[in-house]
Amino acid sequence: MSNVRAAHPTRRGILAAGGALGLGAVLAACGDDDRSGGSSGKETTAAKSGPWTFKDDRGTTVKLDRAPANIVAFVGVAAALYDYGVSVKGVFGPTRTKAGKADVQAGDMDISKLTVLGNEWGQFNIEKYAALAPDVLITTMFDGAGTLWYVPEESKDKIAKLAPSVGISAYDRQLTVPLQRVWALAESLGADMTASKVTDAKKRFEEASSRLRAAAKAHPDIKVLAGSAAQSIFYVSGSNLSVDLEYFKALGVNLVEPPASVLKASGGWYESLSWENVDKYQADIIMMDDRTATIQPADITQATWKKLPAVRAGQVIARSPEPIFSYDKCVAMVENLAKAIETAKKVG
Repeated sequence: MSNVRAAHPTRRGILAAGGALGLGAVLAACGDDDRSGGSSGKETTAAKSGPWTFKDDRGTTVKLDRAPANIVAFVGVAAALYDYGVSVKGVFGPTRTKAGKADVQAGDMDISKLTVLGNEWGQFNIEKYAALAPDVLITTMFDGAGTLWYVPEESKDKIAKLAPSVGISAYDRQLTVPLQRVWALAESLGADMTASKVTDAKKRFEEASSRLRAAAKAHPDIKVLAGSAAQSIFYVSGSNLSVDLEYFKALGVNLVEPPASVLKASGGWYESLSWENVDKYQADIIMMDDRTATIQPADITQATWKKLPAVRAGQVIARSPEPIFSYDKCVAMVENLAKAIETAKKVG
């Protein structure tokens, strides 16, 4: 997502501030980007010997003489690889909150042992990156142009000269696709994909998905809205570009969303509402953006929010617009929505 934007933000800047993903606030500073440490603390599974090749979602094939040992990744990708037993040397993107705690996108990683190259949009310490002697940089992509997430536009060429990059697309596809792609990436890096922890997580995800499909089928009248809160704006997300919402819709969830003609202004991602008009769409369940740059439900003070039927009924749950693409981390988001639909009262 983007940094503090100028008066006329670019489309990528809007994405960064949350536009494309429904994030309703400019990313706030989350700490000093110069703090550093070692690797993630988990031993990387021994990489396969011999040359390493991986074709990413841009169609770019990275070829190295050996599997990369010095990996630098967007924090969410690093967290997913960590779940598969692959550690990284450095991360960039939301890693620490203002309070110094692990950001939600850091997953289970011990952030005190991570070299953080930049904690917010626009931050990327190239000198520190070079010092890590990176073999590869890995991140996600949230547009069809292959833009590398959280790699600053103004320094992307300098960064690209230091190591090849791998992009995993999280744009206009269902959740299962990037899950499979990160699985393949971890496997190529030497992760043991037959480990019980890994296979059990995949099984739990599949079971959670079946549960959500059944819940949606049993309660087709329950309407679900995906929102994100900022100081003066409430964002309502469309479902056609977000990996989680596309997946939920495919499982039969009755999603409330703005019409395509309204979404067009944001490139198809969201509609911006003033807090006075936050009741424009009626919903029985509201899923709220859980990223630390957004205002969380407990901290929303607007009276119009508190009067919403779903809020009054206590039918507000968390949503992860930028999921950590490991099966283990995606289980909860599917289970939570299934449970919410199973138990929801019709209020919208």
